[in-house]
Amino acid sequence: MKTTIRRRWELAAGGTSDLFDLIDAGSAGLIVDALAGLPEDRRRAVGAELTDWLKARRATWWGIGKGTALAVAVVGCLPSAAQAAPVLSRRVVAVDGERAAALVRRAAEDRGITWLTDLALRMAGKLQRDTQVEHWRFIAALLHAGQAEPPPGDRFVELWVLALSRPDRPGRAAPVPLLDRLRADPFLPALLPRLFEVDGLGSPMMFDEIVTDWKDRRPHALPTALAQLAAEGLVDRAALLDGAVGRLLRGDRPAALRAFTVLLDLLQPTTDEVAARATDYLRLLADAPGAVATSAQKALRAVPDLELDAVLDTSREVLVRPDKALVRGQLAWLDRLARRHRDRAAEIAEVIAVAAEHPAVDLRERATALAARHGLDPAAGAGATVTAPRGDDLPRPGPPPAAPPPITDVDELAEEVAALLGTESRDEPLDRLLDGLVRLAATDGDRVRAALDPVLSRRHWSWASEHRWDPCCLCGLVGDVLEGAGGPTPAAQPRSRWSALLAAVRRTNRSPSQPELVSTDPRVPAPHALLRARVAEVGHHLGEPGHPGLLARPTSANGALDPLALLERLAALGDREPWHWDLTQALLRLPTAVDDGLAGRAEALRTPAGDRLAAWLRGGGLPDPVIRVTTLARRARKIGYDWEYDQLPARRVAVELRPPDGYDDRYGLLTADPAPMQTDHFGWTRMWPSVLPHHLGVVAAHLLPDVAAAADLDRRDGARALPLLAECGGSGGASVDLALAYGLGARHGADRVAALDALLALAGAGRLDAAAVGGQLGELAAGQVVKLTRAVEPLRDAATAGAPLSVWRLLAAALPPLLAARTPPRGLPDLLTLAAETATGTGVAIEVAGLAEVAGRSGTTRMVTEARRLHRVVTAG
Repeated sequence: MKTTIRRRWELAAGGTSDLFDLIDAGSAGLIVDALAGLPEDRRRAVGAELTDWLKARRATWWGIGKGTALAVAVVGCLPSAAQAAPVLSRRVVAVDGERAAALVRRAAEDRGITWLTDLALRMAGKLQRDTQVEHWRFIAALLHAGQAEPPPGDRFVELWVLALSRPDRPGRAAPVPLLDRLRADPFLPALLPRLFEVDGLGSPMMFDEIVTDWKDRRPHALPTALAQLAAEGLVDRAALLDGAVGRLLRGDRPAALRAFTVLLDLLQPTTDEVAARATDYLRLLADAPGAVATSAQKALRAVPDLELDAVLDTSREVLVRPDKALVRGQLAWLDRLARRHRDRAAEIAEVIAVAAEHPAVDLRERATALAARHGLDPAAGAGATVTAPRGDDLPRPGPPPAAPPPITDVDELAEEVAALLGTESRDEPLDRLLDGLVRLAATDGDRVRAALDPVLSRRHWSWASEHRWDPCCLCGLVGDVLEGAGGPTPAAQPRSRWSALLAAVRRTNRSPSQPELVSTDPRVPAPHALLRARVAEVGHHLGEPGHPGLLARPTSANGALDPLALLERLAALGDREPWHWDLTQALLRLPTAVDDGLAGRAEALRTPAGDRLAAWLRGGGLPDPVIRVTTLARRARKIGYDWEYDQLPARRVAVELRPPDGYDDRYGLLTADPAPMQTDHFGWTRMWPSVLPHHLGVVAAHLLPDVAAAADLDRRDGARALPLLAECGGSGGASVDLALAYGLGARHGADRVAALDALLALAGAGRLDAAAVGGQLGELAAGQVVKLTRAVEPLRDAATAGAPLSVWRLLAAALPPLLAARTPPRGLPDLLTLAAETATGTGVAIEVAGLAEVAGRSGTTRMVTEARRLHRVVTAG
């Protein structure tokens, strides 16, 4: 008590250091007591000092304890909600949910202010994708205390669902069951309809409820609780049915729609309820994703008196869908309807015949047989006969587009920096931004500092410092470079730090067996080590007057640099010595062809840089490496509990790079051993293709660990760089073949789409070795390294997109090891079906080793049946 009285007296007397100490200590309760009874004019004076104190600590991370104390001080001293909200809405300020709200209300009551609801609404309007759930609990508690309606923003609803999935447990008490929490939730009436309106919300709605421990769970907790509340009459059952069906009609990602199909299954709509919504269910059957359409089909088939014309109209759309199970079910339904409505059997048979043109051979045969059963000539449903071989029909890509013009305006530079630092995405090349920074800091440093200062204060928290767990992290390095331009550098912090970094990454007394480019962490690939060296070099030289910009700024969007442009930039430098790593990167971006004419013009500059360019042009640049395929085994199990060991694949196929005999690999770019399975480059890989835009195989080898992990470790975004990889020139080899094979077998759809895009781009350019990719895919799938079922969809999409011949060649090479596997992998029958379709569609005969033996087996398993179909196609000519 004496301490509190003393602090209150010091605040009243003009001292604020104790208040700041209490904030740093996270002593929110003591701050409430210290501010009690403080006059309003003194509070406002303390608030002004608090604002200045916070500006000086803009990069500080305010954890839950400090953030809660800060919230109490802000409400207790700042004059309005308009000034308090920006402070408490910052990403770096965390608060302790309902406890923080209770303390803040005490401070507000003591002060006599009534703007807490306004504060909560303002903070709700600033909710971000990375806002923590405790931050939401704080806002929600203030709104509930003020008896205010929840705000309309989507993020508020998303965080409500997240809060439902993570029950608050004061003192680690047992969590209150979700059903009880929903019964008492004041926001339920207002937010329940919003569950069906916010895009993507279905995925977080599918959380499990922990009962006693993490092993004891109730699945689908929220849909189950809503169904129970509907059964109790606490929520409107019809509103749930209409909301779920309406959400499914509007569409979303398949994973985000599953919550609503589960909700419908739990509600178990009666046939009358389905009949009342028959039009909507028929639309779902025709247009919704496969799982949703299948659920709609099941519900509709149970309705006894659906309008037949509506079913037939919908069936014409359903029978051309690629979902085989859905089409098979629709054919069975139509068969049943034809037997029931004998007077319209011929009309129904015409609808059934639509499926006689389906890409799947078994469905074509089934539709033809059913149409014949109900009176339609089977020949009417026969597919078109291929009269001549057909190849791919892909547009040949033109040259890469020109790079965007350089940044020459300070405002544009600030916009580019804001775009970079506004999210945690770190996958775009930095050349244009760094070039503009160097160019403008040399001529207009004061304006650059003034423009960047507010941008840096609002940057995403992930760019605030270097991430020590990420060996490739450039966040802190890039942030420090921008700070150097965006604010005055303290006199006590000279360029020695950048000098030390540059010295650490360059070996000046190298021997032929040692690279000049040094990686301070062996987990960092050489292309990324070069990026680090370049950023450090920019930091070292930033602000030098008269600098015209970076030599290495690309002239093409894929990172390539026109040799003539580089020559002109060197000539513009005059006697000024270029930066070492800037010139090195510029040389690596040049085409690999020998150019004696331009080399002579470079020599005529009579500068060391000109001589270096001339030697590079005469030598043809970086040669192609020797690529060797190797197999990695899972590391040894550690002593004790080794959870990570059980997640690792038993083996991984990888590559190693070596320079050609006699070549001095000066920068270590052509020397790389296979990376360990646990390697993760944390999203930086999309920067690498622009580092070596003419060396496809080299970049692919460095990308391969992440792409492989997307398939055998189920990581997300590991294959995102593959479309950029396809824009690189030069030969590919085994590293590209393996990257595409692993990418086609990636766990997540976005990664498989990236692999598909890369495959189509290479095929369109005539640079895809389809047989080599197929051979790698077959070996990987036969050895259970990747899951074959994942690869079928992107390969089918590739054939549909105009590459049927490339897909057929790929499949013909993949099938022999798959057919010879001791245990045929799942998905092999689907792959055989796709092979039969592409072989039929192209009319090209390719021998498939082992196919005749499988086709000759007895039995009617699907694999044998599909093998027979393919065998008939390849031997028909």
